[in-house]
Amino acid sequence: MINWNSIAEKLKEADAILIGASNGLSITEGLHLFADNVVFEELFGDFKRKYGLRCILQGMMAQWPSEEEKWAFWARLIRHYCGQYRPTPVMEDLKAIVGGKDYFIVTSNGECHFELCGFAPEKIYEIEGNWLTMQCALPCHDTRYPSMEVAEQLAVAEQDGRVPAELLPHCPKCGGPMDIHMAAGERMIPDTAAQEQFQNFLDTYHGKKLVVLELGIGWRNQLIKAPLMRLVAREPNAAYVTINLGEVYIADNIKEKSFGLDGRLDELLPALRAAQAEK
Repeated sequence: MINWNSIAEKLKEADAILIGASNGLSITEGLHLFADNVVFEELFGDFKRKYGLRCILQGMMAQWPSEEEKWAFWARLIRHYCGQYRPTPVMEDLKAIVGGKDYFIVTSNGECHFELCGFAPEKIYEIEGNWLTMQCALPCHDTRYPSMEVAEQLAVAEQDGRVPAELLPHCPKCGGPMDIHMAAGERMIPDTAAQEQFQNFLDTYHGKKLVVLELGIGWRNQLIKAPLMRLVAREPNAAYVTINLGEVYIADNIKEKSFGLDGRLDELLPALRAAQAEK
Protein backbone atom coordinates (compact mmCIF):
# COMPACT_ATOMS: atom_id res chain seq x y z
CA MET A 1 0.00 0.00 0.00
CA ILE A 2 1.45 3.35 -1.05
CA ASN A 3 1.44 5.98 1.66
CA TRP A 4 0.60 8.93 -0.57
CA ASN A 5 0.00 11.28 2.35
CA SER A 6 3.50 10.75 3.74
CA ILE A 7 5.13 11.29 0.35
CA ALA A 8 3.02 14.39 -0.30
CA GLU A 9 3.96 15.73 3.14
CA LYS A 10 7.68 15.25 2.42
CA LEU A 11 7.28 17.17 -0.83
CA LYS A 12 5.33 19.94 0.88
CA GLU A 13 8.03 20.34 3.55
CA ALA A 14 10.95 20.06 1.14
CA ASP A 15 13.32 22.98 0.62
CA ALA A 16 14.23 21.54 -2.78
CA ILE A 17 13.71 18.52 -5.04
CA LEU A 18 16.50 16.59 -6.73
CA ILE A 19 15.20 14.60 -9.71
CA GLY A 20 17.09 11.61 -11.09
CA ALA A 21 15.87 10.10 -14.36
CA SER A 22 16.87 7.37 -16.76
CA ASN A 23 15.42 5.11 -19.48
CA GLY A 24 12.16 4.37 -17.68
CA LEU A 25 11.07 7.97 -18.16
CA SER A 26 12.01 7.96 -21.85
CA ILE A 27 10.10 4.72 -22.39
CA THR A 28 7.02 6.22 -20.73
CA GLU A 29 7.25 9.10 -23.20
CA GLY A 30 7.42 6.69 -26.13
CA LEU A 31 11.17 6.68 -26.73
CA HIS A 32 12.56 3.17 -26.27
CA LEU A 33 16.27 3.02 -27.08
CA PHE A 34 16.40 -0.78 -26.84
CA ALA A 35 13.24 -1.78 -28.71
CA ASP A 36 12.74 -3.15 -32.21
CA ASN A 37 9.15 -1.93 -32.22
CA VAL A 38 6.65 -0.34 -34.59
CA VAL A 39 8.05 3.15 -34.09
CA PHE A 40 11.59 1.94 -34.82
CA GLU A 41 10.38 0.20 -37.97
CA GLU A 42 8.63 3.34 -39.17
CA LEU A 43 11.61 5.59 -38.48
CA PHE A 44 14.54 3.31 -39.30
CA GLY A 45 13.15 0.30 -41.17
CA ASP A 46 15.45 0.91 -44.14
CA PHE A 47 18.51 1.13 -41.87
CA LYS A 48 17.36 -2.03 -40.13
CA ARG A 49 17.33 -3.95 -43.40
CA LYS A 50 20.51 -2.39 -44.82
CA TYR A 51 22.73 -2.38 -41.72
CA GLY A 52 21.05 -4.86 -39.38
CA LEU A 53 20.12 -2.24 -36.78
CA ARG A 54 17.74 -3.62 -34.18
CA CYS A 55 17.26 -0.58 -31.96
CA ILE A 56 18.07 3.11 -31.66
CA LEU A 57 20.94 2.48 -29.27
CA GLN A 58 22.73 0.37 -31.87
CA GLY A 59 22.51 3.27 -34.30
CA MET A 60 23.82 5.70 -31.71
CA MET A 61 26.86 3.50 -31.10
CA ALA A 62 27.42 2.36 -34.70
CA GLN A 63 30.63 2.79 -36.67
CA TRP A 64 28.95 4.19 -39.76
CA PRO A 65 30.52 3.58 -43.22
CA SER A 66 30.42 7.30 -43.99
CA GLU A 67 29.62 10.68 -42.48
CA GLU A 68 26.72 10.98 -44.93
CA GLU A 69 25.08 7.85 -43.48
CA LYS A 70 25.92 8.71 -39.87
CA TRP A 71 24.26 12.09 -40.14
CA ALA A 72 21.24 10.65 -41.95
CA PHE A 73 20.61 8.51 -38.87
CA TRP A 74 21.14 11.33 -36.38
CA ALA A 75 19.13 13.85 -38.39
CA ARG A 76 16.10 11.54 -38.45
CA LEU A 77 16.45 10.76 -34.75
CA ILE A 78 16.80 14.37 -33.63
CA ARG A 79 14.08 15.69 -35.90
CA HIS A 80 11.58 13.06 -34.72
CA TYR A 81 12.28 12.95 -30.98
CA CYS A 82 13.41 16.55 -30.42
CA GLY A 83 12.18 18.74 -33.26
CA GLN A 84 8.70 17.20 -33.23
CA TYR A 85 8.52 16.70 -29.45
CA ARG A 86 5.61 18.08 -27.51
CA PRO A 87 5.38 17.97 -23.70
CA THR A 88 3.77 14.74 -22.51
CA PRO A 89 1.31 14.32 -19.62
CA VAL A 90 4.01 12.67 -17.50
CA MET A 91 6.22 15.75 -17.86
CA GLU A 92 3.31 18.05 -17.08
CA ASP A 93 2.64 16.03 -13.92
CA LEU A 94 6.30 16.29 -12.94
CA LYS A 95 6.30 20.05 -13.42
CA ALA A 96 3.20 20.33 -11.24
CA ILE A 97 4.80 18.19 -8.52
CA VAL A 98 7.89 20.41 -8.47
CA GLY A 99 5.69 23.51 -8.44
CA GLY A 100 7.53 26.60 -7.26
CA LYS A 101 10.25 24.76 -5.34
CA ASP A 102 13.89 24.89 -6.29
CA TYR A 103 15.04 21.78 -8.11
CA PHE A 104 17.82 20.14 -10.05
CA ILE A 105 17.72 17.29 -12.57
CA VAL A 106 20.40 14.65 -13.13
CA THR A 107 19.67 12.38 -16.07
CA SER A 108 21.32 9.91 -18.41
CA ASN A 109 18.64 10.66 -21.01
CA GLY A 110 20.02 12.70 -23.90
CA GLU A 111 16.92 13.71 -25.84
CA CYS A 112 16.60 17.04 -23.97
CA HIS A 113 12.91 16.57 -23.16
CA PHE A 114 13.28 18.24 -19.76
CA GLU A 115 14.49 21.45 -21.38
CA LEU A 116 12.05 21.18 -24.28
CA CYS A 117 9.08 21.04 -21.91
CA GLY A 118 10.16 24.02 -19.84
CA PHE A 119 12.61 22.97 -17.15
CA ALA A 120 15.47 25.47 -16.87
CA PRO A 121 18.61 24.37 -18.77
CA GLU A 122 20.86 25.64 -15.98
CA LYS A 123 19.13 23.19 -13.62
CA ILE A 124 19.78 20.09 -15.77
CA TYR A 125 22.87 17.88 -15.85
CA GLU A 126 22.72 15.41 -18.74
CA ILE A 127 25.44 13.20 -17.43
CA GLU A 128 26.05 11.29 -20.68
CA GLY A 129 25.68 14.23 -23.05
CA ASN A 130 22.71 15.15 -25.22
CA TRP A 131 21.45 15.09 -28.79
CA LEU A 132 21.04 18.82 -29.24
CA THR A 133 24.71 19.68 -29.04
CA MET A 134 27.61 18.54 -31.17
CA GLN A 135 31.38 18.70 -30.83
CA CYS A 136 34.53 18.22 -32.83
CA ALA A 137 34.98 14.47 -33.30
CA LEU A 138 38.68 14.63 -32.37
CA PRO A 139 38.03 16.82 -30.29
CA CYS A 140 40.46 19.62 -31.07
CA HIS A 141 38.76 22.01 -28.61
CA ASP A 142 36.07 21.82 -25.93
CA THR A 143 33.32 24.05 -27.31
CA ARG A 144 29.93 22.45 -28.00
CA TYR A 145 27.58 23.69 -30.73
CA PRO A 146 23.80 23.45 -31.25
CA SER A 147 22.68 20.64 -33.55
CA MET A 148 18.92 21.07 -33.99
CA GLU A 149 19.06 23.41 -37.01
CA VAL A 150 21.70 21.23 -38.67
CA ALA A 151 19.62 18.09 -38.06
CA GLU A 152 16.47 19.68 -39.48
CA GLN A 153 18.33 20.80 -42.62
CA LEU A 154 19.93 17.39 -43.11
CA ALA A 155 16.67 15.51 -42.54
CA VAL A 156 14.97 17.51 -45.28
CA ALA A 157 17.87 16.96 -47.70
CA GLU A 158 18.39 13.24 -47.01
CA GLN A 159 17.89 10.80 -49.85
CA ASP A 160 18.12 7.00 -49.65
CA GLY A 161 19.73 7.00 -46.22
CA ARG A 162 22.42 9.57 -47.02
CA VAL A 163 22.71 13.31 -46.61
CA PRO A 164 24.52 15.54 -49.14
CA ALA A 165 28.25 15.79 -48.43
CA GLU A 166 28.19 19.56 -48.90
CA LEU A 167 25.75 19.94 -45.99
CA LEU A 168 27.78 17.92 -43.46
CA PRO A 169 28.80 19.87 -40.34
CA HIS A 170 32.52 20.49 -39.90
CA CYS A 171 34.55 21.62 -36.93
CA PRO A 172 34.95 25.42 -37.13
CA LYS A 173 38.50 25.10 -35.74
CA CYS A 174 40.15 22.15 -37.52
CA GLY A 175 37.67 21.49 -40.34
CA GLY A 176 37.26 17.85 -39.30
CA PRO A 177 34.02 15.90 -38.75
CA MET A 178 31.57 16.60 -35.95
CA ASP A 179 29.90 14.19 -33.53
CA ILE A 180 26.71 14.46 -31.58
CA HIS A 181 27.84 15.17 -28.03
CA MET A 182 26.23 12.01 -26.66
CA ALA A 183 27.79 9.80 -29.31
CA ALA A 184 31.39 10.87 -28.74
CA GLY A 185 32.10 8.07 -26.24
CA GLU A 186 35.46 8.46 -24.51
CA ARG A 187 36.04 11.63 -26.53
CA MET A 188 32.90 13.29 -25.14
CA ILE A 189 33.60 16.78 -23.85
CA PRO A 190 32.48 16.98 -20.20
CA ASP A 191 29.81 19.53 -19.33
CA THR A 192 31.81 21.22 -16.58
CA ALA A 193 29.29 24.05 -16.22
CA ALA A 194 26.47 21.60 -15.44
CA GLN A 195 28.74 19.69 -13.04
CA GLU A 196 29.46 22.91 -11.15
CA GLN A 197 25.78 23.87 -11.08
CA PHE A 198 24.92 20.46 -9.66
CA GLN A 199 27.58 20.75 -6.97
CA ASN A 200 26.36 24.25 -6.09
CA PHE A 201 22.84 22.86 -5.68
CA LEU A 202 24.10 20.11 -3.36
CA ASP A 203 26.11 22.63 -1.34
CA THR A 204 23.13 24.98 -1.06
CA TYR A 205 20.81 22.28 0.32
CA HIS A 206 23.31 20.38 2.44
CA GLY A 207 21.61 19.66 5.77
CA LYS A 208 18.26 20.98 4.56
CA LYS A 209 15.06 19.13 3.67
CA LEU A 210 15.78 17.59 0.30
CA VAL A 211 13.51 15.15 -1.55
CA VAL A 212 15.28 12.91 -4.04
CA LEU A 213 12.71 11.86 -6.66
CA GLU A 214 13.97 9.03 -8.83
CA LEU A 215 12.18 8.19 -12.09
CA GLY A 216 12.63 4.99 -14.07
CA ILE A 217 16.08 3.93 -12.86
CA GLY A 218 16.94 0.23 -12.49
CA TRP A 219 18.79 -1.20 -9.50
CA ARG A 220 22.03 -1.81 -11.44
CA ASN A 221 22.46 1.85 -12.33
CA GLN A 222 25.77 3.01 -10.88
CA LEU A 223 25.78 6.32 -12.74
CA ILE A 224 22.79 7.97 -11.05
CA LYS A 225 20.96 5.63 -8.66
CA ALA A 226 23.95 4.55 -6.57
CA PRO A 227 25.24 8.13 -6.03
CA LEU A 228 21.74 9.35 -5.18
CA MET A 229 21.30 6.67 -2.55
CA ARG A 230 24.70 7.55 -1.07
CA LEU A 231 23.62 11.21 -1.00
CA VAL A 232 20.43 10.32 0.87
CA ALA A 233 22.47 8.25 3.34
CA ARG A 234 24.76 11.14 4.26
CA GLU A 235 22.08 13.86 4.28
CA PRO A 236 20.21 13.61 7.61
CA ASN A 237 17.11 15.45 6.39
CA ALA A 238 16.79 13.89 2.93
CA ALA A 239 13.92 11.68 1.79
CA TYR A 240 14.11 9.22 -1.11
CA VAL A 241 11.22 8.45 -3.46
CA THR A 242 11.96 5.93 -6.21
CA ILE A 243 9.45 5.03 -8.93
CA ASN A 244 10.13 2.20 -11.35
CA LEU A 245 8.16 -0.52 -13.09
CA GLY A 246 8.76 -4.07 -11.86
CA GLU A 247 12.02 -3.37 -10.10
CA VAL A 248 12.28 -1.20 -7.01
CA TYR A 249 15.52 -1.25 -5.05
CA ILE A 250 16.34 0.74 -1.93
CA ALA A 251 19.59 0.25 -0.02
CA ASP A 252 19.13 -1.06 3.52
CA ASN A 253 20.80 1.96 5.14
CA ILE A 254 18.19 4.41 3.80
CA LYS A 255 15.00 2.34 3.97
CA GLU A 256 13.63 4.19 6.98
CA LYS A 257 13.49 7.45 5.01
CA SER A 258 12.53 6.04 1.63
CA PHE A 259 9.45 5.24 -0.40
CA GLY A 260 9.48 2.66 -3.20
CA LEU A 261 6.72 2.80 -5.81
CA ASP A 262 6.42 -0.09 -8.25
CA GLY A 263 4.45 0.88 -11.32
CA ARG A 264 4.13 3.03 -14.42
CA LEU A 265 5.23 6.63 -14.23
CA ASP A 266 2.20 7.75 -16.22
CA GLU A 267 -0.04 6.23 -13.53
CA LEU A 268 1.89 6.97 -10.35
CA LEU A 269 2.94 10.57 -11.04
CA PRO A 270 -0.68 11.70 -11.57
CA ALA A 271 -1.60 9.98 -8.28
CA LEU A 272 1.27 11.73 -6.52
CA ARG A 273 0.22 15.05 -8.03
CA ALA A 274 -3.33 14.52 -6.79
CA ALA A 275 -2.16 13.58 -3.28
CA GLN A 276 0.03 16.66 -3.21
CA ALA A 277 -2.85 18.90 -4.27
CA GLU A 278 -4.84 17.73 -1.24
CA LYS A 279 -2.14 18.94 1.16
